[in-house]
Amino acid sequence: MFVAKSLNAEHKDLIHDVAFDFYGRRMATCSSDQSVKIWDLNEEREWVCTASWKTHCGSVWKVTWAHPEFGQIIATCSFDRTAAIWEESVSDSGRGIHSTWIKRAGLVDSRTSVTDIKFAPKIQGLQLATCSAGGVVRIYEAPDVMNLNQWSPQYEINCKLQCSCISWNPSPSRLHAPLIAVGSDDPNTSSGPKVFIYEFSANTHKWNRVDSLVSISDPVHDLAFAPNLGRSYHLLGIATKDVRVVTLRPVKQESAQSQGNSMSFEVRQAGQFDDHNSTVWRVSWNATGTILASSGDDGCVRLWKANYLDIWRCISTMRGDTVENVAEADSSGGSTQQMGTASTGQHTARYFKLAPTAHPAHLQWH
Repeated sequence: MFVAKSLNAEHKDLIHDVAFDFYGRRMATCSSDQSVKIWDLNEEREWVCTASWKTHCGSVWKVTWAHPEFGQIIATCSFDRTAAIWEESVSDSGRGIHSTWIKRAGLVDSRTSVTDIKFAPKIQGLQLATCSAGGVVRIYEAPDVMNLNQWSPQYEINCKLQCSCISWNPSPSRLHAPLIAVGSDDPNTSSGPKVFIYEFSANTHKWNRVDSLVSISDPVHDLAFAPNLGRSYHLLGIATKDVRVVTLRPVKQESAQSQGNSMSFEVRQAGQFDDHNSTVWRVSWNATGTILASSGDDGCVRLWKANYLDIWRCISTMRGDTVENVAEADSSGGSTQQMGTASTGQHTARYFKLAPTAHPAHLQWH
């Protein structure tokens, strides 16, 4: 168990996003005060703010890290209709190592607020996808990874609905065509699907919509593909008024060809949970794609996992300083039992609070 002091630097406004780097030892946060902060985990297991700067002229919605193979790079997007790429520059002034974050490029093609931004999986090179409130997904690429000042627009996808979030399929296999899931929180459409799946066709060099999840018609605030380490299907976590887990199983190639598409999917809803009893804002997978974390307006982070019968259940609930662990489901798929501190049951995991990310008096970040 590790005990850490409170972070010694704070945002002055609502925090919108938190992102960890590949190794989980660095953290970036962005907020409504137009700033981004970088936090490093020191040897005492304390999060120390090592950089803070103003990035945009409006609220910063999202921040994301590139794979460390390309260096220490983050990207941000904002209400000011722009996205930006930042690179860390480290120098030794004789009094110690000093790092600064330099703006390498600004992406100004959007005419509306840029609502989400994600780097592509490493296998696809240094690519960056953005989505906007205008319903357009744009994909950029750095032709030379040693020159981050140049980012060329490669593709533009018109989703025809206000976009709120995007996610790349992080499969490491070249046998899987690149996939992007797009979520919408468009308030002007009360019916119709709010999640769309796009696949890149190597033959036509275009992104084609191959599926839409008709079962999800509520506004979508976040979604995330699970890392695929050998599964024959894809897992997608979705944050809407509740938590949803969807499986996308590719249809046989000959069947897909008969439909005139590059690929199609058999879509099945593996789980739907309203345990938060409030709006769910974020979902995130662990490195193996076996545990899904969700956070909502109830102030809780809940962890979800499937048993060998592919039945998804909540295995832990975190409420600031308290954690409720849940026992594994029995072999018959029966209900799980929540375990308190006085219980004699066996916990599946233990989670400890390392440090807060904001002052308790501040508003909850989404």
